[in-house]
Amino acid sequence: MKLTPLLLEPRFVPRLWGARSLAPLFPEAHNLAEPIGEVWMTGEECRVLAGPYAGCTLGEAWSQFPAEWRGRRLAASEPFPLLVKFLFPREQLSVQVHPDDAYARTREGSRGKTEMWYVISAEPGAEVRVGLKPGVTASEFRRALDEGRVEQLLATIPLVAGEAVFVPAGTVHTIGPGLVLCEIQEYSDLTYRIFDYNRRTAEGRPRELHIAQALDVIQFSEQSGGKLEPLRIARGPVTETYFVACRYFATEKWEFAGRIAAVTSPEHFDLLIFLSGRGQIEAGGAAWDYAPAQVWLLPATLGAYHLVAERPTTLLRTYVPDIARDFVQRLADQRVPESAWAKLVFP
Repeated sequence: MKLTPLLLEPRFVPRLWGARSLAPLFPEAHNLAEPIGEVWMTGEECRVLAGPYAGCTLGEAWSQFPAEWRGRRLAASEPFPLLVKFLFPREQLSVQVHPDDAYARTREGSRGKTEMWYVISAEPGAEVRVGLKPGVTASEFRRALDEGRVEQLLATIPLVAGEAVFVPAGTVHTIGPGLVLCEIQEYSDLTYRIFDYNRRTAEGRPRELHIAQALDVIQFSEQSGGKLEPLRIARGPVTETYFVACRYFATEKWEFAGRIAAVTSPEHFDLLIFLSGRGQIEAGGAAWDYAPAQVWLLPATLGAYHLVAERPTTLLRTYVPDIARDFVQRLADQRVPESAWAKLVFP
């Protein structure tokens, strides 16, 4: 089977809080008949558009991948481990929380959900709320919930384009309007909704809340989420910005013009999330055109490849890391001091 990058087809998901225009990522999508809140880029139902699995869903392709395509570390991973979405909120999202793996596995037969957000665009005053203010107790949280003021207990984070936020499982959060985000997460769609501003479904019913489960999983004593302090390194023709490394994903941003060289690791596949620019991915004597709002899966054994930018390009690279080998050692090899990268590592 020919070893090539795989282009994935977006899946547009309606949400009550979504937008009817999906600029800047999908400028052709405007005046939509229903609001789109999420665009799933690596959902298991997303179809492969290019490569030997063209026409298959990602779930089907993943189940058929040779082990070496997945990478040694992920050879037995089922199902696909990473979910990439674009978010387009025009209304406030519900106040919510996600469980960790242990709770999700026991209670839901599912994975938990740790996530990060990268800000693609932000209107003036756009913000998120992530984590509880210092000292908030479970009893105080429950009282505020009964009184309809739970939002007041969350830490507010104003955001501008280019910033990023880490949201580990157990962290209460909500996303405000006026943002376009790239969400990178452990593959799970498990959410416990705490407060939803009294919204109703299209059928007129109140949206379901999950108060008991949420109170089980909220981390009241430890708040490790929030705005990230990225590490920016100019390396020849490319500027790399490192955001976070946790057990589920590591994410960095590449900004470049012209031609750059890169190589995949035999330990894991890579996802390249193109945010702006146009050009080609070159590997094995062949080339594939890339464009904004595309996600390409690079098999672990692809090896050396080049990105050739016809227009200045910004992308996010994300993968499932061995934190010590793929993140810490990589930065240590570049003589980056521990004080600079330690704040980005969440074991």
